[in-house]
Amino acid sequence: MSSMGSLGSVMVAMSGGVDSSVAAAMLVDEGYDVTGVTLKLWGGDSDTGCCSASDTDDARRVADQLGIAHYVFDFTDSFHGDVVDTYVADHVAGLTPNPCVECNRTIKFGRLLERVDALGIDLLATGHHARVEIGPGGRRQLLRGHDSAKDQSYVVAMLSEAQLQRVRFPVGRLTKADVREHAARIGLRTATKPDSQDVCFITRGGRREFLREHVADRAGSFVDGAGNVIGEHDGYARFTVGQRRGLGIAMGERRFVVDVDAGSAAVTIGTPSDLLRDEVSVRDVTFVDGPPLAEISVQARAHGPAVAARLDGGRVLFAAPQLRVAPGQLIALYDAHDPDVVVGSAVAR
Repeated sequence: MSSMGSLGSVMVAMSGGVDSSVAAAMLVDEGYDVTGVTLKLWGGDSDTGCCSASDTDDARRVADQLGIAHYVFDFTDSFHGDVVDTYVADHVAGLTPNPCVECNRTIKFGRLLERVDALGIDLLATGHHARVEIGPGGRRQLLRGHDSAKDQSYVVAMLSEAQLQRVRFPVGRLTKADVREHAARIGLRTATKPDSQDVCFITRGGRREFLREHVADRAGSFVDGAGNVIGEHDGYARFTVGQRRGLGIAMGERRFVVDVDAGSAAVTIGTPSDLLRDEVSVRDVTFVDGPPLAEISVQARAHGPAVAARLDGGRVLFAAPQLRVAPGQLIALYDAHDPDVVVGSAVAR
């Protein structure tokens, strides 16, 4: 699968979308020996994400247009064990998982990067809107994508400098409009294809049904901050901290989920001010290239704002109170003095 190109060999993870299609095209133009690979991850029903048969077909046809080899790797077992089972277990525990982050961690930059090494290929590239640049001392840095509206540095914030030595994000220096224009200019079939928005192993609008089928959920009570029962619900696992819609209770003013207790199946409801926190406890802290300075900025949602904070061991201390981060969610850590530079990640407890 690998031969000597003028700049070396690169495997491109082709999801069937326009970003990975253009990433492959750019690397071909730059002179790399490119191989396209699509991952078979989910064996069940899917009409979203990068797991449908039509997406695989789109990726194969783009590879044909570019004149590169294309393969399909079946990682179904790993995806079920590392991503889907984790998603279910986290809901049972009352957490709010991010399966796309877990897929990046364990599959795309885990199993797939191992396969790249095993095949003797030099680099792995994806269509993520992030950047890898050479920083001080020749070390690789991870940066936000050039298009702030499409930046995906949050979902790859767990990558290490050693991984970044072997990873490329070609479209990270382009805007989304640039990507589509590039695809249209060279006639790629994915030029106008809509972006995927949902979890790939859950059909559109099917999250509640998926949880009902896979999660051993329990009915319980809505309670206020003092523990007083204010209503009943039919399953704690479908609620997440910060949720406002779909609570099924009317209290005359806006109410939000403040906490989910899997042990008692109690869901605490409160006002926006009840959600404010000065800090968040974290686990699974990773650094791109060593611990950062005490002052950082943190982002707790894929496209949320970054806010000033300090990292103090197992805690992130906010400079000003912030809405509570749902336990189980990734927190991306950025350099306080250069907010484009990712310095690490953590998971909220």
